[in-house]
Amino acid sequence: MSLEQELKTYEKEKERLLPEAKGKFVLIKGDKIIGIYVSQEDALAEGYKKFGNEEFLVKEITEIEPVNFFTRPVVVE
Repeated sequence: MSLEQELKTYEKEKERLLPEAKGKFVLIKGDKIIGIYVSQEDALAEGYKKFGNEEFLVKEITEIEPVNFFTRPVVVE
């Protein structure tokens, strides 16, 4: 699965990150936390700068994971 290691790293480090970095964005590559950033754009820019087109994870540090709903139009013929 894509980004599996990065997601495991986030879950492992989440409680340590929360007190000081809640609402900020973490940049993770493999099992390493590269940095904490105020904005998602800053974290993405640093990720592309360091890793180019390689996979990396940028994730908001939150206590409760938001639920995202995606819908698509249904075409009835």
